[in-house]
Amino acid sequence: MAKKKSFALRIDEDLMEAIEQWAADEFRSTNGQIEWMLYQMLKQSGRLKRKIQEPNNEQITEEENN
Repeated sequence: MAKKKSFALRIDEDLMEAIEQWAADEFRSTNGQIEWMLYQMLKQSGRLKRKIQEPNNEQITEEENN
């Protein structure tokens, strides 16, 4: 399992409520939803340079996506 790092996040209340609702719709925790969203944006932008574990436990590298 990948090592996780904790940090505090300041976020707009309405934005957080929208993320919490999306997480509930997808049967994820709020933390899991935020992690999944960040992963998807890093993947989409081509910024994943090393092998990391996708939040749904699928290992992937950026090179495999090209």
